[in-house]
Amino acid sequence: MKYHHVAFVMASSLLFSGCASITKDSNQPIRVETYNKQDQLVEDAKCTAKNERGEWSTKTPGSLVVHRSGQNLEIKCQKDNAESGFAVLVSRANGGMWGNILFGGGIGAIVDHNKGTAYSYPDWVKVILGDSLVFDRKNNVDNQIMTGLKANGDLLKKIQEDKAKEEEAAKKAAEAQKAAQQ
Repeated sequence: MKYHHVAFVMASSLLFSGCASITKDSNQPIRVETYNKQDQLVEDAKCTAKNERGEWSTKTPGSLVVHRSGQNLEIKCQKDNAESGFAVLVSRANGGMWGNILFGGGIGAIVDHNKGTAYSYPDWVKVILGDSLVFDRKNNVDNQIMTGLKANGDLLKKIQEDKAKEEEAAKKAAEAQKAAQQ
C-alpha cells in the first residue's frame, strides 16, 4: 500500500512540475568568440549580453552563463577603438517544452515558460567586429561554432513570424491532446 502512495506522489509531482524544469537548468552557458572582417580571431574583446532577465559580461574567447528566456539575447562586443560587433541570439523552445505540451499539458508549460527553462539559445557564436548578425537557435549544431546571418529587418520579422507559428502549433497540439483526454 505504501508503494502505491509513494508512486502516486511521485507521478503527481512530475505532472505538476515542468518537464524542462527537470531536464534543463534556468541558466545556459554560451561560448563567444570575436573575429575581425578578415576572419582572424580577436582576443580580449569585452562582450556584454542582455535580455529581460539580466546582463552578463565576458572577455573573448570566453563563456557567459545567461538566464534562459523566451526573449532574444542581445550581445555587443567591443575591442579598444575598433568597431563594435552586434549579435542577436534567437531563443527557441527546447525539447522540454514540447514534452510538456505532449505529455504534461498546460501547467508544466507555464512553469517552464516563466522560469525560462523551456527555451535555449545557440551555444557557441562567432561575433564579427563591425557586423550585426543574427544567430537562430534552430540552426545550432551542438559543440560547433555558429556563424550568423547579416541582420536586417526582413530576417528578424521572418524569425518572429516563425516563432509565432511554432507557438500556435504547440497550443493547438495541447488543445487537441486535452480534448482527446476528455
